Amino acid sequence: MAFGRGMKRRVDEHRAADPDAARTAALAMLGRREYASGELATALTRKGYAATVAAEVVAQMAEERLVDDTRYAESLVRMLAGRGQGPARIRQELREAGMGEEQICAALDSGPDWTVLAAEVRQRKFGSAPPLDWPERARQMRFLQYRGFSKDHIASALGSSGCVDDDDS
Repeated sequence: MAFGRGMKRRVDEHRAADPDAARTAALAMLGRREYASGELATALTRKGYAATVAAEVVAQMAEERLVDDTRYAESLVRMLAGRGQGPARIRQELREAGMGEEQICAALDSGPDWTVLAAEVRQRKFGSAPPLDWPERARQMRFLQYRGFSKDHIASALGSSGCVDDDDS
């Protein structure tokens, strides 16, 4: 039997109901990266711990502020914005982590100026010169939209007078 990254061992049924074992596993996971409370409970359940035990351990850790959804959301916003992701894409990631809409809005409001970020991302990818024709403008718009920026952010990043209209010759 080969042991590797793909082989995940589940806990035995005696430890599955042990809150101390679940807490130890949760602390080990938190040592690697930040987790949202729902995400941590799901991960513990996937490892084989009873769902009630996992929920109890996560609730206790939340009271101790070892798991903090607000801190997680702000951290995720900073990380993804640093990678050039826009608010729509980040909102989806936060939803997948189990965040509520109120927490998502608060975290996105604490993020960077999205218009400025969209302009920086466009400039890093395509250079400082504005697009000169409609196909290039459309290509840049699709790129920014894929990154999660809104139409307003994209319009601001591209500038309103960036293209030469062929009919004005």
